[in-house]
Amino acid sequence: MEQAKIIEMGRAVIDTETAAIQALKARIDEQFVRACEYMLNCRGRIVVTGMGKSGHIGGKIAATLASTGSPAFFVHPGEASHGDLGMITAQDVVLALSNSGGTDEILTIVPLIKRLGAPLIALTGNPGSRLANEADVHLDVSVEREACPLGLAPTASTTATLVMGDALAISLLESRGFTADDFALSHPGGRLGKRLLLHVGDLMHRDEALPKINQQAHLADALMEMSQKGLGMTTVVDDDDRLCGIFTDGDLRRLLDHGKIDVQAMKISEAMIRNFTTIEKDQLAAEALQLMDSKRINALPVVDTEGRLIGALNMHDLLKAGVV
Repeated sequence: MEQAKIIEMGRAVIDTETAAIQALKARIDEQFVRACEYMLNCRGRIVVTGMGKSGHIGGKIAATLASTGSPAFFVHPGEASHGDLGMITAQDVVLALSNSGGTDEILTIVPLIKRLGAPLIALTGNPGSRLANEADVHLDVSVEREACPLGLAPTASTTATLVMGDALAISLLESRGFTADDFALSHPGGRLGKRLLLHVGDLMHRDEALPKINQQAHLADALMEMSQKGLGMTTVVDDDDRLCGIFTDGDLRRLLDHGKIDVQAMKISEAMIRNFTTIEKDQLAAEALQLMDSKRINALPVVDTEGRLIGALNMHDLLKAGVV
């Protein structure tokens, strides 16, 4: 095939699927609201089912619902009629996907779902189908045509079903008042979870690992502390452990640029930076990252509410934890 023809076909697919999605907007109506109400009032789980390509889409919809505050799982309709129907209870809501609305495996278990009393929401491409008529709520996901030039492979129809599923999930998310913190709780292993759940106190260096010297110490003591603790800085405190200043590798370079210095004679109080930025241990690690970025610094002392030093962290700690 010529390159131009391949590009033309790819763009045609996108145009067809875009049109299918646009057509859904007019179908966000009272039926859509009823479907959301059933799922919001669900005291059990949202059970998603579908065969073939609809089943793959159903698995994704179930995963999206579950991760956005609406507990859900996928049940294969073929397996349901051989025992897995026991996973569905009267407290659940069933979300059935079938483009034709006549999928045998789904229709086989519909009477049993009705007997349980679980509400049935159907997403089909045929409003006159048996599944659509049996459902408590029917959402029309029909498409004018598939993107496949043969009109056979589920393409635009599966895209439309997936988008309708996303519309349901996000509408439920908003209705439940689901927050970014709630999302992070179900994604603790992901970068978002780390950004939202990790606090400064979880990452900071403390006790013997904390670089700290008294304000009466000399510059040589500061260099030794920086070398031993490996954070590229040291904090400077008074006799009550209140933070007085900080001294970093960059401050040392600037001192050397100005000429010779006597590291044994110079007091750290003469060299330390008094205009410093701090953070508290209960603040989010993501806030520490934002603060470092805005101030163009690589380390932060951690203090309590009375200004006493309790820890320190640097950019490497955030990188290691996956916050960056």
